[in-house]
Amino acid sequence: MSDTARPTPEAVLDGLRPVIDPELNISIVDLGLIRGISVADDTGQVDIDLTLTSPMCPLGPEIMAATKNAAEKVAGVAGAEIQLVWSPLWDPRVDASDDAKAELGIWD
Repeated sequence: MSDTARPTPEAVLDGLRPVIDPELNISIVDLGLIRGISVADDTGQVDIDLTLTSPMCPLGPEIMAATKNAAEKVAGVAGAEIQLVWSPLWDPRVDASDDAKAELGIWD
């Protein structure tokens, strides 16, 4: 194991901000599609729980690949695995950031 500091889940989340949902043109982080991030302290392996806007999302594989690639660019990440999760289902009124809600036209 190298002396490279292991990233925090917050650092990985920041590294995922540039990943854009191609249909909505909004960051997957702002959409609330990242359900969880865990980092193995001993290896730097990152596990990411990701949901999609719909189980029928035709761009799911593209979003998963972009998420994996972005996570693996974060300093200290040795590798990343992406798990699709469907519970709870994505709800933009609950999961999206205020900025994303505004872009989606959701006004509470």
